[in-house]
Amino acid sequence: MSDFDPGKFEDKYEHYFAELQQAYKGAFDRMDRQYDSELIHAIDQHVLAESEPFYEENEGFRIELPDDPSARIDDALADADRFETVLATYVDELEAELRRVFDVDSDPE
Repeated sequence: MSDFDPGKFEDKYEHYFAELQQAYKGAFDRMDRQYDSELIHAIDQHVLAESEPFYEENEGFRIELPDDPSARIDDALADADRFETVLATYVDELEAELRRVFDVDSDPE
């Protein structure tokens, strides 16, 4: 992989598609081992598939989720508190995986 260029991240799907896939897969695999597989698959397919990763030099990586992510998941999979907790953990894991894949420090300053 070439060195990470924050300027190219605006066109991330053109320049970093393979790396993004690797990060999302790595986060998914780790979460799938630690949490209910059915819930992780639902979050992956119905929430994170519609998410958007961003990189800002002062803040690092962040994941923008679609509106009302809990409405995208069947209530039978998890209550609201459990869903929010697992989703927050998943987003943290994904941001950490993006930092790892792109070899970017967690503290951008």
